Amino acid sequence: MEHRPVLVGPTVDLLAPALEDGGVFVDATLGRAGHAAAVLRRAPMATLVGIDRDPDALEESGKALAPFRDRVTLVRGRFAELAALLERLGAAPVRGVLFDLGVSSPQLDDPRRGFSFRGDGPLDMRMDPAQPASAEDIVNGYSENDLARVIGRLGEERFARRIAKAIIGARPVRGTAALAEVVRGAIPAATRRTGGHPARRTFQALRLEVNREIDELAAALPQAIDVLEPGCRVVAISYHSLEDRVVKRRFVEESRDCTCPPDFPVCTCGAHARIRVLVKRPIRPPEEEQASNPRSTAAKLRAAERLATGVSHGPS
Repeated sequence: MEHRPVLVGPTVDLLAPALEDGGVFVDATLGRAGHAAAVLRRAPMATLVGIDRDPDALEESGKALAPFRDRVTLVRGRFAELAALLERLGAAPVRGVLFDLGVSSPQLDDPRRGFSFRGDGPLDMRMDPAQPASAEDIVNGYSENDLARVIGRLGEERFARRIAKAIIGARPVRGTAALAEVVRGAIPAATRRTGGHPARRTFQALRLEVNREIDELAAALPQAIDVLEPGCRVVAISYHSLEDRVVKRRFVEESRDCTCPPDFPVCTCGAHARIRVLVKRPIRPPEEEQASNPRSTAAKLRAAERLATGVSHGPS
């Protein structure tokens, strides 16, 4: 399936105004560059730093961004390295940062990448093929307790313990089709009749664990705020409740002033709000977009604007 960027209009509307006179915009999860190209079209004086850890995505995005090549710098790396990558390029401060989280359609649809329970392929799921641990290492190497923890927490799967036990009993598990069948067999028949494919949550959990996506996001968000110029914005589009929770919590924390306990007579933390939250409720795709692009249905967009003052509240 062709990758179709989600919520392009609101993303551009939020980011482009600060780029009318130029400046650097960072797409920290470049993917196939759909959002980046739209921002560059709207802001013809802006330049882009595009970051992705998937070499295939960088290659394809380079083709998509060819019309803007004199305004584009592409970097292979993790978005948790955002501040260091920008420092290396001499590109900070910047006037916009975008996170479009999750897995892209080309990654999901290529059986060789192992992200999907549909079809068969290797149990890989690495966004960066050079990283050492794959989903197969987790499936065949984690203890039953650790498997249950990952599937329960990251997949929000209520049958995590049953699935973990079934995986242990089926080892070694080779390939996505084999794993999907093990998971299907571990879930009660009545439950399998509703809620989509029974392996969906387990595959999601393994992908998040392999790529440490929640930890990466928690590390990257304060860096994104650090590198922003005052009056400029960070936008995050999430597709998973855990991702959205991390974004919401960070934005709430960074929009507060003093965080001392209420019974403290005077402030000792010295913290001041660094951002202003721009959308109180996350922006969702309109019905037309959800109908034409079913993978957009879970998307939630949150955005914040950097203030001129403020002291970091530290890591989550």
